[in-house]
Amino acid sequence: MNQAMLYALAAIAMWASVATLSALTHTLPPFFVAGVGLMLGSLLTVRRISEWKVPPKNFANGVYGIFGFYFFLFNAYRLAPVMDATVLSYIWPLLMVLLSPLLLPGTRLSANHILGSLIGFAGAALIVTGGKLSLSLSALPGYLMALGAAVVWATYSLVTRRLPASSDNAVGGYCFVSGLLALGLHFATEPAAHPSAIQWLMIAVLGLLPMGAAFLCWNRAIRLGDARQIGALGNATPLLSTLMLVASGQATLNGSAALAIAMIVAGAALGTLPAERLRLGSLRA
Repeated sequence: MNQAMLYALAAIAMWASVATLSALTHTLPPFFVAGVGLMLGSLLTVRRISEWKVPPKNFANGVYGIFGFYFFLFNAYRLAPVMDATVLSYIWPLLMVLLSPLLLPGTRLSANHILGSLIGFAGAALIVTGGKLSLSLSALPGYLMALGAAVVWATYSLVTRRLPASSDNAVGGYCFVSGLLALGLHFATEPAAHPSAIQWLMIAVLGLLPMGAAFLCWNRAIRLGDARQIGALGNATPLLSTLMLVASGQATLNGSAALAIAMIVAGAALGTLPAERLRLGSLRA
């Protein structure tokens, strides 16, 4: 496995830990948790704060991706059932693959990229829902927000690849500004937060890992690797999240889990095959 895929896996593993780590913070206002967490995450690069200075379009894209994702996702959770919103937000790996020819000039899609991503997303949806998903028209605004989160993360990731190269430490600046924006929303729209000592500890862990180090790893993976392969690998996020919940005793695997796991693994394997395999010339950028 190449270096880019290892960085991507590290980021995915940290994001997968969110459900387990946040068990003790779910009673806190979400934008408070995100705001404090992102600002703590920015501390990982504060010793290289001079590298936060990047071209304006790089900085705008970073804040768009990190703050925009949380903005849409948390509003989706507010307006739609959490399980439904989670499934729709997990369409971002599929969008990364399908949008790559449009946003990355010279990129082509092969049959293995498309099939692998579709199979992987189907498996991700299955493991999140257990085969039980009932969409409601009344929750349509929430569904649109969840899809917005997926679009934001997919486009942020792809645009990062085509922008001028900058230090990975610049991600700390994106996290800092995104954290300020999230805290602004917290004070404007949410009740006051009063975390306990253990909740503060969990926020610190969330900030330093999923809201800090993971973004650094993801930025490096996108810069070094093939966005189509990394996108296909992203479908492993809900699988790892579920396995962590099971290992911590917070969840159990249902009867559809074996099929879902097989689909996610097969989709990731198929989608990360070399780009030359089964290429679809008609989908050339």
